[in-house]
Amino acid sequence: MEYQVIRSKRKTVALQITEQGALLVRCPYAMTEAEIRQFLEKHRSWIEKHTVQHPLPTLPNFSSEEVRQLANRALALIPPRVKYWAARMGISYGRITIRNQKTRWGSCSSVGNLNFNCTLVLAPPEVMDYVIIHELCHRRQMNHSPKFWEEVERFCPDHKAHRRWLREHSKELIGRLP
Repeated sequence: MEYQVIRSKRKTVALQITEQGALLVRCPYAMTEAEIRQFLEKHRSWIEKHTVQHPLPTLPNFSSEEVRQLANRALALIPPRVKYWAARMGISYGRITIRNQKTRWGSCSSVGNLNFNCTLVLAPPEVMDYVIIHELCHRRQMNHSPKFWEEVERFCPDHKAHRRWLREHSKELIGRLP
């Protein structure tokens, strides 16, 4: 079994399958090769299940006109949802910007400006709301600490399912941005 090891200051070991199907082992500096092989053997069924290649049809990139239409639709849909959730959560925010970033669904600046990906409008409404809630929670916690996730959970109990949906559909949404 081929794999690449990435060592860091982390305390736990994690497996990752890249978009190209490569297996990454992320582990602490002190972990030995024997311990890595033992970990891989213990998780062999998971690795085999997730490294099976299922070729997905390649969808064409969005045209510039399609991106413009998505951005306009996002400008019409996202700000009212932000306003709704901010009021419900008792959180203030600054400017809202719609972007066509290839790696982020949303972000929150230190001064409270919110950015959202234009392709979010293609996600189910509850997934779009999750991203909005996630970014608004950064107004209270500018990190991904346990306190941050408790805040997200308070307003979006199904956040794990929504995060999974975003991971599973990122190629067909964000992945199609030019």
